[in-house]
Amino acid sequence: MASRTKSKLNGAKYPFRVGRSRTGLGIFATEPIKKGTFIVEYKGPLLNNEQCEKVDNKYLFEVNARWTIDGSPRKNVARYINHSCRGNADTYILRTHQIKIRAVKNIAAGDEITYDYGKDHFNAYIKPHGCRCDKCREKRRKERAEVRAANARKRKRLARKQAQGAQRGA
Repeated sequence: MASRTKSKLNGAKYPFRVGRSRTGLGIFATEPIKKGTFIVEYKGPLLNNEQCEKVDNKYLFEVNARWTIDGSPRKNVARYINHSCRGNADTYILRTHQIKIRAVKNIAAGDEITYDYGKDHFNAYIKPHGCRCDKCREKRRKERAEVRAANARKRKRLARKQAQGAQRGA
């Protein structure tokens, strides 16, 4: 059973913990989080476009056309929040170039906290390997089940035709 106390990471108390998820490390709620509640801030050095071109990591979060936050430092706990095409959290950017993450749905204790990374990141990093979020996994499961059902119907039709042909030939 999940602990009802808040995790203490780098001296701050958070209603979540970092743990193993389907895609590596992820963030899991340790207590219920209500819709609209602030969860965590995405932190790191602020880089301009020129500096951003020199950095090679996957934790870059574009604030606007001129500025990007490098979220690679380990003290940025928000970097562990994974992508989901239908996440339970979302980001909002303040004028002070701060990125905050809040719940857009009620999140139960034990649920993984996720948000949609956006089309550019999805196409560059996630799509080539296949999305592993719950929505996409369920969609692929249904597609596979439909293909199996269609193949079974084809086999039945073929068997019926063969049986009818055998009766006519006898």
